[in-house]
Amino acid sequence: MPDSANPDVVLVGGGIMSATLAALIKVVAPQWSVTVFESAAEVAGESSGPWNNAGTGHSALCELNYTPAGPDGRVDPAKAVTINEQFQVSRQFWSYLVRGGMTGSPKDFITPVPHLGFVTGEAGRSYMRARHEALAAQPLFEGLEYTEDAAELARWIPLMMAGRDPEQVVAATRSVAGTDVNFGSLTRLLLEDAAGQGVAVHCNQRVQDLDKESDGRWKVTVEDTRTGERRTLRTRFVFVGAGGGALPLLQKAGIPEIRGFGGFPVSGQFLRTTSPELVGTHQAKVYGQAAVGAPPMSVPHLDLRLIDGDHSLLFGPYAGFSPKFLKAGKLWDLPASVRPHNLGSMLGVARTNVPLTTYLVKELLQSRSARHGTLTDFVPLAEQADWDMITAGQRVQVIKRDPATGRGVLQFGTELVVGGDGSIAGLLGASPGASTAVSAMLTLLEQCFPDRIPAWRPALQEAIPSYGHRLSEEPALLAQVRSETMQVLELNG
Repeated sequence: MPDSANPDVVLVGGGIMSATLAALIKVVAPQWSVTVFESAAEVAGESSGPWNNAGTGHSALCELNYTPAGPDGRVDPAKAVTINEQFQVSRQFWSYLVRGGMTGSPKDFITPVPHLGFVTGEAGRSYMRARHEALAAQPLFEGLEYTEDAAELARWIPLMMAGRDPEQVVAATRSVAGTDVNFGSLTRLLLEDAAGQGVAVHCNQRVQDLDKESDGRWKVTVEDTRTGERRTLRTRFVFVGAGGGALPLLQKAGIPEIRGFGGFPVSGQFLRTTSPELVGTHQAKVYGQAAVGAPPMSVPHLDLRLIDGDHSLLFGPYAGFSPKFLKAGKLWDLPASVRPHNLGSMLGVARTNVPLTTYLVKELLQSRSARHGTLTDFVPLAEQADWDMITAGQRVQVIKRDPATGRGVLQFGTELVVGGDGSIAGLLGASPGASTAVSAMLTLLEQCFPDRIPAWRPALQEAIPSYGHRLSEEPALLAQVRSETMQVLELNG
């Protein structure tokens, strides 16, 4: 890499967000020079890696935490509609890239897998009825099935119903429109495709510092992780898509918009089985309800995973704790992120989230047999010997100051932070993350380059036909894009 290289755009991190933004820039501004820096030896090694996430194409078909019930028992579908629509945007863009030759087979990264929400008990059944009623009225959730019949459920999810108490109250919804997504494979395909259009992708290169210069450009200090050699380059625009590494870099950049933000790292573990008998009996992704007092990210789910031709099941997550902000991070990441401007937010979260702290401590102290007991709530006949524990990705949940109260609030979504002049942006947080990457990066383009959007709109609408529209309000357009993406992505079964 020549020392004189000063690209128009620098993307920090080789994950799904940077890969998506690189692909979008090549659609709207193919003449721009773009460079990606990834600190690891390969791209997609952290949260985007296939074993570091559940692989769910998050579209709110099965995730019950996206459809909260109010005090009156009624379910608000608004968040579910938004997330489903965002996933439809992702599907459109992926279809556009597949048609353009990104991959010969979309099954390299996406596969149809039914999505189910599953509950037990009278309260759970009452909630599930209300949820189905609220969602079935939405065009985006057309075809969502509901049952509380054990015999029907034995056909849908035989592994979960075998050995279950026949007197237990059960209920579920099912959508055959669900998907399993290998975000690691997708990230690599996106970056390989972008590299073919001139994007420079450099691994083993860690961005150490970001400094704003008097002419408005950013000086980017990069270290070679193998040799320790440092160099600097200058760029007009920086995107920090470094997962858990985003917060420290945005703090180093010194932008006022990052003031008050903190991060709380949480690691996840899953039980995994590759038993052909078990996998063959469970061809679905099934999400349950989080325990009382547990955070939304702890929702138990049993997932069929299709990774590089191998089939397996994952059950979890089981929460863990590490002060690292990345799996390959450092033990001092959390304390080093504390600043005078975010100390109040972080202490406030510690005071107001005692149930979360209690939950994490309880999870950390769980024995293997106790974890197996949680699995048997989902799979009554599960044998401990069939399942091994794996550690998934490290997530840094966003801590944000509430402007109304001044207190710190722990958020479980993603947060786009944009510098005042639009020359720098970063993404913080986790789920639903990867599934909504295209929508997140479109929002970034709109916020950072508002004066260019009118000229870019035709190209964006060619790549994403629903751009500028609400699919939830235009059934004809929804039917069109759903049909087209199902065909191109081979999601018809």
